[in-house]
Amino acid sequence: MEKTFFIPGEAGQIECLSLPGNAPQRAITAVVCHPHPQHGGTMHNKVVTTLAQALRDVGINTVRFNFRGVGASVGAFDAGVGELRDCLSIAHWVQSQAPEQALLLAGFSFGAGIALRAASALAPIALVTIAPAIREQNELNTPPIRCPWIIIQGENDEIIDPHQVYLWASRRPEQPLLIRMPKTSHFFHGQLTVLKEQIIEALNKYDILNK
Repeated sequence: MEKTFFIPGEAGQIECLSLPGNAPQRAITAVVCHPHPQHGGTMHNKVVTTLAQALRDVGINTVRFNFRGVGASVGAFDAGVGELRDCLSIAHWVQSQAPEQALLLAGFSFGAGIALRAASALAPIALVTIAPAIREQNELNTPPIRCPWIIIQGENDEIIDPHQVYLWASRRPEQPLLIRMPKTSHFFHGQLTVLKEQIIEALNKYDILNK
């Protein structure tokens, strides 16, 4: 059962939701980031929820949270700078509460960009980015990612240009696992079940669940 709680952040309290993994539980906790706050993005977004459910179904504990100024989280939109600090605050809190747990970072759209930037500052066991907002986040300047990295991109995305994502991914030194979903829009309308399956399959492909 999901539990709502608050942790202190740079701008004030951050609203969070935790979801325990199904048995057998893995020694992994995922921090999941939501899409753009100024375009209706919250931790209740259906893609974010699907991502959290996929992780839960394979035994990974998840923490979703609202960026500053969203829901009951204090503060105001900070163009990705403060939002990155929010993500780092959640990750550090998770690590302090359960130091024996490995950290996984994940996000959708704007949140994928935040998770990507946070990964270069932390040491996650894996990174899952769905339709990453690479142009807005200026991800071409992102430092190397030193963990297994999954990108899932809809081929009919009307917000994030799929071809830019493919080109960007091909130029990354890490060569992330890129999953293209045909006939799929930015918000994965009618494709959430397939998205969930793809996430689980990718985690198994990287053998992350046995670490």
